[in-house]
Amino acid sequence: MPDALPLVAHDSLEDQVKALYRDGYVYLPGVLNRDQLGELRDRMDALTAIPESFDTHTDPAEHGYLNKSINNVFNRHEHFLRFLDHPGVIEIEEAVHGEDCHCIGMTSWMTGPGRPDQTLHSDWLALSLPEDILADPRVRLPIFITTAHFYLDDLTEELGPTHFVPGSHLSGRRPDGETTWKGKSEKAIMCQAGDVVIFRCEVWHRGTANTSSQTRYLLQVHYAMRMITQKYPPYLNRFQFDPDILDKATERQLRLMGNHRPSNYD
Repeated sequence: MPDALPLVAHDSLEDQVKALYRDGYVYLPGVLNRDQLGELRDRMDALTAIPESFDTHTDPAEHGYLNKSINNVFNRHEHFLRFLDHPGVIEIEEAVHGEDCHCIGMTSWMTGPGRPDQTLHSDWLALSLPEDILADPRVRLPIFITTAHFYLDDLTEELGPTHFVPGSHLSGRRPDGETTWKGKSEKAIMCQAGDVVIFRCEVWHRGTANTSSQTRYLLQVHYAMRMITQKYPPYLNRFQFDPDILDKATERQLRLMGNHRPSNYD
């Protein structure tokens, strides 16, 4: 088992933003309480897969393990709207992506016993650059996309914690089979139910095998600067916002779903 990823809770927004630029991630403890976790878990259980939206819900008897991944969940029940701009999270997102940032996706993800290891990967590499350029103190690579992981379980080795290679967002490349960067090996996120970890899209990371007897629950919220497109399948105008959801959303939530002021290229 790899060592645990250092999880340091920074008190100020300034230090949280610095951590994203320096370490590639920031840790927020105790964002959700027990009652909130229970309600979120129930809402995730109630979701049904829409294949046209690229949802997945496998039968463990046929597939070998449960993999339930539901996209666009902000549009499935009003309960998920609060996770677009959850206090403590949205302030960081707006600080790194701008006040006109938006949510590019929100996924409910449940993985059951038997889920195998993933390989190390980056979600997106906006720029491929030599390491020495990224190490130059005059260079600060913008934070294009971040993901907020809302963890609903106390993570154990058996449950399949997320693994990170700290600082690997400064490698300037995808791992391509590598398992270490500059002598740093992958570390396990051993956090508690209700904690949130926000990380940059370039960080080398992976999900690990669930060898326990329980299902792991995770809500993923993806954010980006406005100029990066939203990922709301099905495409070609087949995705439609639920009018009832829009009626219940706040102005900030509407903006995060795409109700922007006119700007460049509009």
